[in-house]
Amino acid sequence: MPGPRARVGFFAGSFDPPTLGHLELVARAAAIVDRLVIGVGANADKSPWLALDERLALLSELLPAGVSAAPFAGLAVEAARRAGATLLLRGVRSEADLAVELQMALANRRLAPELETVVLVGSPEVAHISSRLVREVYAGGGDVGHFVPPLVAQFLQRRRAAQSARPPEAGR
Repeated sequence: MPGPRARVGFFAGSFDPPTLGHLELVARAAAIVDRLVIGVGANADKSPWLALDERLALLSELLPAGVSAAPFAGLAVEAARRAGATLLLRGVRSEADLAVELQMALANRRLAPELETVVLVGSPEVAHISSRLVREVYAGGGDVGHFVPPLVAQFLQRRRAAQSARPPEAGR
């Protein structure tokens, strides 16, 4: 009799930048699968704030042991198949997120019936955090340290310092 099949989870997102909310969901997802792959997407509909290699480098430092990050473009279900996943893991922060994720789960079931979608609800302490919130606080000059891990906050501080050290463009 063959042994049990490994539960491989695929958690797709842009992680632009990685937040405390992302890491909370990653830790919980890792606890329910045998192997977890974080799919870092290149979404053609979005202009990334951080380069793909920056997001991957940050995640490689932040992810717990046994969790890997891999870039992908195109459909998450195809990337999940390539990763050998049996589960698609998704995080929701609000009722609005849930409506979007329900629609996506139904489409994914049609596209890849062998993959099961598991939705994780963000903890109240971090459910309000989104990458978009971090980008807006950063753009306004605020402290993003409340929303991202220290490594990401330090990365963004260095980025801000480098941007402010650049000479102004000629002709302004």
